[in-house]
Amino acid sequence: MQNLKYIFRLLAFIFLFSSFTPYAEINNFNAGPGFAVVELFTSEGCSSCPPADAAVGRLKGWEKNVFILSFHVDYWNNLGWKDIFSDPAYSSRQQEYGTFLHISNIYTPQIIINGKVEFVGSEETRLRKTIEESILEVPKTEIHIKVLKETNHKIPVSVSSDGNKGSRLNLALVQNYASDFVQRGENKGKTLSHFFIVRDFKVLPNPKDPNTFYLDLPKELQPSDCNVIAFLQDSKNGQIIAATGSSIP
Repeated sequence: MQNLKYIFRLLAFIFLFSSFTPYAEINNFNAGPGFAVVELFTSEGCSSCPPADAAVGRLKGWEKNVFILSFHVDYWNNLGWKDIFSDPAYSSRQQEYGTFLHISNIYTPQIIINGKVEFVGSEETRLRKTIEESILEVPKTEIHIKVLKETNHKIPVSVSSDGNKGSRLNLALVQNYASDFVQRGENKGKTLSHFFIVRDFKVLPNPKDPNTFYLDLPKELQPSDCNVIAFLQDSKNGQIIAATGSSIP
């Protein structure tokens, strides 16, 4: 009888500790929130792009700490329609990601999240799943901004970060929404809706001390039409290590 009692106690002890999950492991899983910087490379000249534009548009208000930037590239401009939001610098940014991520050919619509993961921009299920995974990661550093009132179409942004020389500071002015009627090219005759369009983008050294930088507000826009996004990016591999955003007063 004593032997049976001993065996039952031993089995109960093994069951208890085999099902025990250390507190540290639970805490790490729930830590956060992290962030997701979603970069969409798109064009009005690309017939595959409107579904991707709509997919990022539906992200508005879905999760906290999700920062969306739609970069309109210019390499479609000679194929029948010039995208009014395009900029050669945005095409160059996408090409740089091709190097970082070892992609032989860049394309539209392409989404890149936190500088780490890329896929076709219209894959909305994958987009949301990758965002959910990204915001569970604990950021290794932080960035803080204070956006001041616009003066003469200049928006002052005060930035405070870790000052790591291995990182670069990215500042973006993002227009929340726009629509445009396309008269030629693959989207001829369509009125396209765009979300979180990058209207000004600056790549700067990561400031060691708090510093103020300026974004240019297009003359046709009001400050209330836009938001500011700031993020730190590893200069060697393109991975984004901290991000934040703000409205404009």
